[in-house]
Amino acid sequence: MPNISINETKTIKNMAAKKIFKKENKKKKVLSVIFKICKNKNDFIFDNDLVKAVSKRIGFQNHFDATKLDTKEKLPIALQKEDFALIHLGSGKHQFVKNIEKIYHNFEPIKKVIDWQYRKSILNQYNTSESNILSVANNQRILHHFLFGQDKEFDNSDIDSRPKTYFPHRTKANLEYSFGKNIGLKLNNVQIEIDLTVEFNGKIGIFEAKNGKPTNFSVYQIYHPFLYYWQAKQKPELKIKIKEIVCIYVVREKQKGFDALNLYAYTFTNPQDITSIKFLKSVRYNLINQNRK
Repeated sequence: MPNISINETKTIKNMAAKKIFKKENKKKKVLSVIFKICKNKNDFIFDNDLVKAVSKRIGFQNHFDATKLDTKEKLPIALQKEDFALIHLGSGKHQFVKNIEKIYHNFEPIKKVIDWQYRKSILNQYNTSESNILSVANNQRILHHFLFGQDKEFDNSDIDSRPKTYFPHRTKANLEYSFGKNIGLKLNNVQIEIDLTVEFNGKIGIFEAKNGKPTNFSVYQIYHPFLYYWQAKQKPELKIKIKEIVCIYVVREKQKGFDALNLYAYTFTNPQDITSIKFLKSVRYNLINQNRK
């Protein structure tokens, strides 16, 4: 791990004296310092070694979490003021990029509401993990209904004609894409987390899940898996088989007396440009418990 230079130490001390800096949590302080260091160098690419070194000076224990910002509210004030956020380049590198509104996407209003009758099983609400959210939605066939427009009709289909579900996994890939017209990005060995994948008749649905009431999300969460499968589509053996790729964000929200699953569908009009995100549809499924007396 590299040592912090004298100039970088001065940067930390100078920022520590500012009132705004004092009010922020340690995670935000780490990113604020790194952003200032990058600005001084006029080089907005940094690596995990710098993250670890600055985290140690600030006293932030979990340096692996410092660059994980799934909503724009988690950005430090310094970045918000100058309209910068960060993207991951893979191989332990990251980059500050201008234009927060292109890196984060605001959830659209819900267009349709469906009261979904279901029988609560033993483990439906045993935990609030992302995996559990998707398990409930999958077991209740909500994912099938939202993505393919049908659910129970598959009961009478041969197993080869039913949707296929692929469970959460992590993989690494080399990705190349643009951020708008002026920035080209090459990601080497970047880690991609895919919460769930469903495929039927050449249509691939990629799912990301969250709890609570987030108002926005980091586009790369759905774009990297999208690009991963789009690259697979370029292979001769899959080119004809993969017909459509849709990204679905699932948000579990507590309502009075029941849970609701809000589903938002997106795609990318230019598969090789992360800023080309396109909203397709949104549906709220109110989970009406048939077991309740």
